[in-house]
Amino acid sequence: SLYLALKICSVAYLLWLAWRIANSGPIAKDGEAKSERPFHFIEAALFQWVNPKAWAMALTAAATFTQPESHLVSIAWIAIVFGAINIPSISVWTGFGVALRPLLQDPVRVRFFNGLMALLLIVSIVPTMRELAGI
Repeated sequence: SLYLALKICSVAYLLWLAWRIANSGPIAKDGEAKSERPFHFIEAALFQWVNPKAWAMALTAAATFTQPESHLVSIAWIAIVFGAINIPSISVWTGFGVALRPLLQDPVRVRFFNGLMALLLIVSIVPTMRELAGI
């Protein structure tokens, strides 16, 4: 029942996130967030402690790949693999963000892009929603 509750909460969170993405506005002309300053490095690192996606990923990896007889070695390998995957992934993500910034200055393009990203997020949870519905 805990697994079912986690799936339901995950689907609800992702649907809410898709709604927020679809209804978010354009970035400011100077590229900064409208009324907020961006996180500094330390703030962004500390934010990961309250990031539900990071917790889900870390808990899943720890539950799946940790060996009881060598707990610390298993955790070290998980951390190494996460770093090896995340550093290039974040670099590509940042590069695409920089490349898309000039294209997303137009409010019409922003609405289209945000709607497309929200739709793709919803499509990504269709298998889980079908499983929950028993299809």
